[in-house]
Amino acid sequence: MYSGRNLPAAWSIEEIEATVADYFDMLSAELRAQAYNKAAHRRKLLPLLRNRSEGAIERKHGNISAVLLELGFPYIEGYQPYGNYQQLLFDVVESRLDASSDLETIVAADVEVEILTPTVDDILSALVDRPAPTLEADRVNERSPGRFGSETKRPRVDYLLRESANSVLGAAGEEFAISYEQARLLAKGKDRLACRIEHVSKTRGDGDGFDILSFEETGQERLIEVKTTKYGAQTPFFVSRNEVAVSERESDRYHLYRVFAFRRAPKFYSVSGAFSARFDLRPTQFSAKIA
Repeated sequence: MYSGRNLPAAWSIEEIEATVADYFDMLSAELRAQAYNKAAHRRKLLPLLRNRSEGAIERKHGNISAVLLELGFPYIEGYQPYGNYQQLLFDVVESRLDASSDLETIVAADVEVEILTPTVDDILSALVDRPAPTLEADRVNERSPGRFGSETKRPRVDYLLRESANSVLGAAGEEFAISYEQARLLAKGKDRLACRIEHVSKTRGDGDGFDILSFEETGQERLIEVKTTKYGAQTPFFVSRNEVAVSERESDRYHLYRVFAFRRAPKFYSVSGAFSARFDLRPTQFSAKIA
C-alpha cells in the first residue's frame, strides 16, 4: 500500500514569500524591457527553499501567473498560468501587491504606453495555434491564520481591462491584422480581394461589432474582430455585448484574431464562430440606472 511518505511537503509561507519576491523582480524587469535570466533566478532561489527542484519552482511560478491574471495583472510570458494553487499563495501575492506600490506603478504605466506596429519579417508566420485552456484555479486551503485574513484590502484595479482600453494599442493591432490579411490573400494570388480589405472600425466606427472586413479565397466575407495585448497568449480579453451579438448572428463569417506579445514579436491565434461557443464568457461590468 502506498504510504504517501514521498509526497513533497506543502510550501511554507517563507518559501512562498521568497518565490513571489523573485517572480515580482523578474516581472518588473520584463515590463521595463530589461534583460534577466530565468535559470539564474531559479538557482539563486534554490538555497532559500526546502529541497525543491527547479521544476517545482517553475510550477510555482506558473501558479503565481494564474494568481496575477485573476487579480487583473499581466504575467511573465515564460511562465504559463497554472491553477491548483494554495490559498496561501493567493494571499501572499495579494498582500505583497497591497504592501508595495512598485510593481503596480510599473504595470499602471505599461498598460498606457502608446505602441507602434512592430516590424515582422514574415507576417504569415505570426499565426499560431490557439493556446490550451488555462487550468482552473482550485485553491488548497492552507491559509496562514490571522496573517492575511484580517487585513483591509484596498480596491483592486484591473490593469488588463485598462490595457484593453488603450486605443493606440488597439489600432496598432488592427493594422497588424490588416497587413496579415493582405499578405495571406496576395500569397494565394487574390490581389483584387486584398485591395478590397476594409478597416471597418475606421471607416464606419465601432457599431458593426467587428474591426476588419476581409475575404476568404472564395470571395466570401470574413468579419474580423481584433483584440490586442502586449502580454502573453493566456491574457484574457474583453468583448462588448454588441460584439457577442454580432458573433452569434454572423457565426459562419466571424473570426477573432487574438494578437499577443505585441511589444516585441507579435503573434496571434484565430478562432471562428460565436464567442459563446468558443470561450468562457463572464460578466465583468454592469450598467446602473437610478431605480
